[in-house]
Amino acid sequence: MTTKLVRPSSQPAVSAAVAGALIPQLDRCALLLDIDGTLLDMAPTPREVWVPPELEQTLTKLLVRTSGALALVSGRSINDIDLIFAPMRLPAVGGHGAEMRLSGDGEAVATHAPPLDPDLKSRLAAIARISPGILLEDKGYSLALHYRLAPHTEKAIYESVAAIRAEHPEAPLEVLPGKSVCEIKHAGFTKATGVVELMKHAPFHGRRPVFIGDDVTDETVFAIMPDLDGVAFSVGRDSELTAGRFDEPRDVRDWLAGLLGPTA
Repeated sequence: MTTKLVRPSSQPAVSAAVAGALIPQLDRCALLLDIDGTLLDMAPTPREVWVPPELEQTLTKLLVRTSGALALVSGRSINDIDLIFAPMRLPAVGGHGAEMRLSGDGEAVATHAPPLDPDLKSRLAAIARISPGILLEDKGYSLALHYRLAPHTEKAIYESVAAIRAEHPEAPLEVLPGKSVCEIKHAGFTKATGVVELMKHAPFHGRRPVFIGDDVTDETVFAIMPDLDGVAFSVGRDSELTAGRFDEPRDVRDWLAGLLGPTA
């Protein structure tokens, strides 16, 4: 597979062109796909995302065509991923790299990522009481404060998190700003560390990773793609670390379907 992939947003026919280049090579690729804002359209709350039936069909076929080397890479826990895509179960890196599953019928395993301190977690969770409309999401290894329904609270949320971090400078906390969300986790693991671990194991080992992501947390994976002889695409925004970009999740879904060819 050539590294000279054209930016999907710059040429109308590029999706078909890239698909045509990849179809004979799917047996050597590992498809790594972010979920929210990449495969699925963003929703007012995390529970309201919707999986189009045609996407389920596409992913199922691609899983076969890649001999199982397709994985979802998300900040969500693997349990949450399974609830969204049920009854389909896919290989996954969940919790920003905190857990991993190598096959759909396998068990999720922790990657030795440290959890948040319970007392700090409780204090951070209390920030959700600043205003109605702030949604608290406990992801197990991280805590997310969603403010899509209360955008006026963004400044107050980040100031509150900063104040708690200042009171506990010894706590290795990492703040992950996202699309209308402030997420806090223990430092030391990322989506990138999860992907590196995933690529050590069959059926991913020895394949060339193709990663697609949309948010700040995906930048860590974009950055390691050259080390893995991989290629990355962003969604909805440009990145110097990617080979190109898609405008929106619908374009990603269409591109993935195109990889299967006209007779799929």
